[in-house]
Amino acid sequence: MDWDKYSFLLSAKNRRKVLFALDEPKIPTELASMLGVNLSHVSRSLAELSDKGIVECLTPKSRVGKLYRRTKFGDEMAAYLKNRK
Repeated sequence: MDWDKYSFLLSAKNRRKVLFALDEPKIPTELASMLGVNLSHVSRSLAELSDKGIVECLTPKSRVGKLYRRTKFGDEMAAYLKNRK
């Protein structure tokens, strides 16, 4: 377990929401609508999660409609957080 990344996820509700919502690849606008969160918050969370290797962009060259998914590590973190509750 990477406790720094675990703490990073626990410290922000929007990051956890985005992580759990990425059970399949989604674009930021879809996530924002689904979660009832401002698009800028979703975009920031995705950038932060991507920097930590928790999610990845599948279409990095796209200017709009970038598609994101959880990494294997992100799947493990999501499962750990769900089982924690």
